[in-house]
Amino acid sequence: MSGRRGGVQSVGRSLLAALLVSAPAWAQEESSSEAPASPAEPTLVAEAMPVNAGTVPRPSGPTAPEAPSAPAEAPKPKVEPLGESLSAMEEKPTEREVRVFGRVFARARADERTDYTRNLSIPSARVGVSASFKHLEAEVTGDLSSKNILKDAFVRLANESKSLRLYAGQFKAPFLERTLESSWDLPLVGRGFVEDYLTETHTMGGRRLGLMGEVRLKGAWKLKISGGLFEGSKDELGVRTSEDAAARVSIRPFKALTVGVSGYMAQVLDGMPRNAMAADALVRLGGLSVSGEFVSGRLGLGPFTGQLGLITYTLPLSKDWALQPVAGAEALQLRGEVTGRGWTTVGGVNILFSDFFKAQVQAERGVRPGDEVPGTELSLQLATRF
Repeated sequence: MSGRRGGVQSVGRSLLAALLVSAPAWAQEESSSEAPASPAEPTLVAEAMPVNAGTVPRPSGPTAPEAPSAPAEAPKPKVEPLGESLSAMEEKPTEREVRVFGRVFARARADERTDYTRNLSIPSARVGVSASFKHLEAEVTGDLSSKNILKDAFVRLANESKSLRLYAGQFKAPFLERTLESSWDLPLVGRGFVEDYLTETHTMGGRRLGLMGEVRLKGAWKLKISGGLFEGSKDELGVRTSEDAAARVSIRPFKALTVGVSGYMAQVLDGMPRNAMAADALVRLGGLSVSGEFVSGRLGLGPFTGQLGLITYTLPLSKDWALQPVAGAEALQLRGEVTGRGWTTVGGVNILFSDFFKAQVQAERGVRPGDEVPGTELSLQLATRF
């Protein structure tokens, strides 16, 4: 009996040992079958534990390096429907660039002809938007300080190399280099009385509705040919006349010299009662810039001739600041039944800061159309652009 009892006890001890050994494995299987704990729970427990509780944390064992994750795909640009169909959202968007720009000119003048009465004005408060696509560009520009707010509004088509271009809309007709030059790049406070007399008084050139083609050949002395038809001006009775035509050809035989010729023909389908031809040249040597233009033609008053000259020299003062002395002269002669002569000389200095601010101080003396004796005008202009 004692031997049988000893065998039973040994078998019981063996079963008990087996149960104790297998218990952790059962516990692990049971815990793995349960739902994982909320990620917030460990945080709450950690926050509840006292700091410096006197326990030394057991260093964790080495962890296996994580496998490199696949690079995330770049988010695709959102394409809005174009209005024709929702399938436009699935098409690849066309690359385009949209730019917003503007400028503000603030001017103060005192003229001897009006006993030096001060005149403050905002001659330009311009804002514009341009969009560029691969073969298409568009621009809309308005001047909030002008009675006619809309200035430029055109579409331009071009080939791959931009050597062939087609303009449609409202823009400057290709006549007179003084007119075509940007007012920001022009070192004068105004464009001069010759340009004002031809463009504003006799409506030859300037901004007009029209259609124009342009050819640019860089390999042929940077040849540039522009020509088009434009909406005619209104006569004394307010009736719109027939279309006008304008053209310009310019070349740059070497880096320092640019020469060009331009022409304007008003009412080209009705005998061209008003027309003009102009020739211009520009020389740039370092900071020195010398330009001249000669124009001749026929107005309603008869034949006329005009001359414009300008010289500037830019003196850098620092990386951003520069000083620019300027001097110019203009003359106009009416040679028909109504005769007359006008002339002006101008001198001053421009203070330039980077490419977005300039201050201009200038004095002009001369005889303008309608003057009997020479007069002097003093001008101060502050300008900025963005």
